[in-house]
Amino acid sequence: MPIHLPRRSALCLLAGGAASIRRGGTALAAEEAPAWTDFKARFLLPDGRVVDNGNGNQSHSEGQGWGLLLAEHHDDRAAFDRLLGWTRRNLRREGDFLHAWRWRPDRQPAVADSNNATDGDLFIASALLRGGRRWSDPALTEEGTAVARDVLRLLVRRAGGRLVLLPGAHGFEHRTHVVVNPSYYAFPAIAALAEAVPDPAWLRVASDGLRILRAARFGRWGLTPDWVAVSRTDRSVSPAQGWPARFSYDAVRVPLWLTWAGLADEAAVEAPLNFWLDSSLRHVPAWADLATDSVAPYAAGPGVMRIGRFAARQRGLLRDRFSSDLSPEKRDYYDTSLSLLARMAASERKQPL
Repeated sequence: MPIHLPRRSALCLLAGGAASIRRGGTALAAEEAPAWTDFKARFLLPDGRVVDNGNGNQSHSEGQGWGLLLAEHHDDRAAFDRLLGWTRRNLRREGDFLHAWRWRPDRQPAVADSNNATDGDLFIASALLRGGRRWSDPALTEEGTAVARDVLRLLVRRAGGRLVLLPGAHGFEHRTHVVVNPSYYAFPAIAALAEAVPDPAWLRVASDGLRILRAARFGRWGLTPDWVAVSRTDRSVSPAQGWPARFSYDAVRVPLWLTWAGLADEAAVEAPLNFWLDSSLRHVPAWADLATDSVAPYAAGPGVMRIGRFAARQRGLLRDRFSSDLSPEKRDYYDTSLSLLARMAASERKQPL
């Protein structure tokens, strides 16, 4: 059941996210190290580029940000420096501290579109801030703070009385509405940036983001779409035109960020769990169509299973449906990343692995 205290919830999640940064030096369980070693062997090139092998071997600011975050979590300064060096050289935009969203190995130039992806910038900034704290490196803190300032300056807009987080600096603002990606509300990362750059706007972004998530629930299971249109006039939200009205590969991250931030009792966590645990479905589907209630004919990957297990345990539940094979051998970059991030979140929430 949704909580009706958005301001208090936002304060709690920002405080909880900041606390997770301060726990950055916590020793890891021994079983986490092999998963990180496997990730590096399979997806991290010697020059520091994270390869999306399920998407034409491209690289993204998202992947670089996740790699940096995981390297800090595993106290792997060598990998962190490789990742950061490649990111600076290849994705840093001219004129600000944001990062181009995509690098393509089959194109010249490899970065044809300098627009950013806000989730990538949030994770890059939070990883820099965490790294600065862990390794007592003020240069990392300074760089993370600079990215945080530009996120606040260039990516926060007002729409329908709300402060919203644009998915990118360009292309998402329209006369009647603004398009947002709910999965870009990565609350633990937002909390890190808010601590580095104190500003009341962060609380509004977090609080209004929670309001959007509470309103953006559609279809049979009340699920969050990958992309949402926020009206400029009446605060209504709807699945955004131009994208499939699906709870899919983006939106599966919403329950991860909320649970990581200590808000496992939110409806945007409860609804995906109900969907994934629906016994009328033969398997856990990779997606659900929110207009027709049809589901993917194929199962979600182990990364979604790991998110489901993490969220269920934080709610005091555990179901065999999330006990499928979590071995890494056949996972692609995205699925493996989700698994490692869910493990990291569980570790920071003090959940047994």
